[in-house]
Amino acid sequence: MRRVNWGRCSYAGIEARMQAFTQQRGPDTDDELWMVEHDPVFTQGVAGRPDHLLSPGAIPVVATRRGGQVTFHGPGQVVAYPLLDLRRLGIYVKEYVFRLEAAVLQVLEQAGVTGHRVPGAPGIYVSLDDPFGHRTLPRPAPGADPFKGLGKIAALGIKVSNHCSYHGLALNVRMDLEPFSRINPCGYAGLQTVDLASLGVAWTWDQAADALAERLQHHLARAIPAR
Repeated sequence: MRRVNWGRCSYAGIEARMQAFTQQRGPDTDDELWMVEHDPVFTQGVAGRPDHLLSPGAIPVVATRRGGQVTFHGPGQVVAYPLLDLRRLGIYVKEYVFRLEAAVLQVLEQAGVTGHRVPGAPGIYVSLDDPFGHRTLPRPAPGADPFKGLGKIAALGIKVSNHCSYHGLALNVRMDLEPFSRINPCGYAGLQTVDLASLGVAWTWDQAADALAERLQHHLARAIPAR
């Protein structure tokens, strides 16, 4: 899988390139992994509800073809777009999402941070009172807030067309987190968003991008179980 570094660029421009790449690829087209840092933008998934966009202000809002609700992209966030032929890789969407999350969990582990999955809520979360501890999350009581005590550090939003994936995931490294307060992140009111810097991890964007690209290439270049 070839890695392509786009650097800092607009969201609209890179989304158009992803769509064109996916529409034009053939059965022998090599898979690619695009690594990007976006200008500030709110993106709304195909099922996104307008009421989750609270107060965007001067930050543009872009409707996208990916799944999920509204999120924010901005400087200091590593965004990875795997452009894959899932059928050739031999996996379905559920397994693909699992592998994306596994890559992020392993990157966080390299940084000393323990990440967690939350059932039914794609992405990766950390325990706010003990982000470096290794205990598992307790099962929430029926009707309880599943995000209590958690902060979201990585978001997923994918699109699969004719068995080929585009869009991808975002890992918060060192960014201005204020814009997340202007939305219900990924459709969850009151969900706190964190980055590595706010947890005390002094990684650069390049460090995080290299670590994430390496883990994604490991998990997505072979048709083996990622567990």
